[in-house]
Amino acid sequence: MLASLSRAARRRLLALSAALLALCGVVVWWIAPFGSPVPSGPVTFSTGVNSGVYQKYGELLKGALAEDLPEVSITLKTSEGSQENLARVATGQADFTVATADAVAQYVRERRPGFERLRGCVRLYDDYVQLVVPTGSPVRKPQDLRGLRVGVGQPGSGVRLIADRVLAAAGLTPVRDVEPVSAGIDTMPTRMENGDLDAFFWSGGLPTEAVQKLSARFEIRLIPLDKALVGRLHDVGDSTRHYRSATIPRDAYTEVRNGDQVETLAVANLLVTTVEADPDLVEGFTRTVIGSRDVIGAKVHPAQLVDLRTAVYTDPLPLHEGARRYYRSVKP
Repeated sequence: MLASLSRAARRRLLALSAALLALCGVVVWWIAPFGSPVPSGPVTFSTGVNSGVYQKYGELLKGALAEDLPEVSITLKTSEGSQENLARVATGQADFTVATADAVAQYVRERRPGFERLRGCVRLYDDYVQLVVPTGSPVRKPQDLRGLRVGVGQPGSGVRLIADRVLAAAGLTPVRDVEPVSAGIDTMPTRMENGDLDAFFWSGGLPTEAVQKLSARFEIRLIPLDKALVGRLHDVGDSTRHYRSATIPRDAYTEVRNGDQVETLAVANLLVTTVEADPDLVEGFTRTVIGSRDVIGAKVHPAQLVDLRTAVYTDPLPLHEGARRYYRSVKP
């Protein structure tokens, strides 16, 4: 009888011990969950002008992130473009942004505030420089812009950086040989229609909706920027090595009256954050950018060109550890 009771007591003791262990496991899981923590909290994404590619891309990416990172609250903040975007992220006014590689190189080369904090996440799509004139304009090359009213982008934009460099490579001093007009893609097409601009520069993905819509209601041409000009740009210094010769294909703007492919230059866009950004958040951001390419690309066509094989190359910025973690996780 005592032996039988002893066995029953042992069984009860074992059952109680198992229950206590299970309870402890639940408590430990509740205090310190297994696996990576779920990113949460507010995030500011600096985009661009209202009708530009950066803003539209940001709006669609925000929707994709809401599904993939539901605990993260994304706020979009419009800007003048790449240069202002970088200043915001580098100085803590924004958490993520998109900027062109040449603007990044310039920011780093000039050692502007917070430059050492900047990190890359994704090499996105390329921007193509588009020099737009009315069809009846006598302008055939950048040198012909002398004395004309030229839209050169807003002061904080990547367009301004490129426009000034293209004019200089063409032998023109931007503030002396042309009448520079500080304006963005949100107003330059209308100004040209109204006769207030003789030409304007734009740097964006193909096709840029604002240029496409302009070409459908107003006859325009695109001025070639040939390889010799790109070569002269490369002579300026290290921050210009990110430009490459490219071609705007015939079907980019079907309503453009010359209807030919046009020589130009292109530069990559980068998704940028800072070294202090939470690696789990950056990993999630990077995963969504790659994973949402086709969905976003259906509405913002340049996004179709985001490629996992080249996304890791964020030169001139070091790759953020969270982005590196993502690329390692999908490496064959």
